[in-house]
Amino acid sequence: MEKPKEYRQSDLVRARARLEEGRASVVLCRGGVLTQKNGRGIRPLLELIESGQSFAGAAAADTIVGRAAALLFLHMGVGAVYGKVMSRSAFDELSAHGVAAVYETLTENILNREGTGSCPMEAAVCGVFLPQEAYERLRKRADELKRAQEGMQ
Repeated sequence: MEKPKEYRQSDLVRARARLEEGRASVVLCRGGVLTQKNGRGIRPLLELIESGQSFAGAAAADTIVGRAAALLFLHMGVGAVYGKVMSRSAFDELSAHGVAAVYETLTENILNREGTGSCPMEAAVCGVFLPQEAYERLRKRADELKRAQEGMQ
């Protein structure tokens, strides 16, 4: 994996400010240009990756950053990540790869939506250390959960 691209502090400030407006769940900013997505979980990050846009060197702001999201941000090549809530493992993963990690609240774990156990996306990347492998596993897991949800309706 290549070294993360340099980012501008002003991009991180802009991304965070847009996130705080509450109209997006994830915001990326590179060279003053904002890209944002709204949605639950890691789906917005997967959609940004699948858009084919390059986010190398961007600064990112996200509502919840667990290790799964951190690995996706590494896959995207961002230079900095702000998390309104960030898990310790996400902070450690980003920092170990030279990505600036900033948070409002640091937590030990990211829980599932019911608050009854670990987030399924966090479980999907347990033991995974390569961002590309994490992306492939998370894409597959997101598709499985979507199909299961559609089958229940």
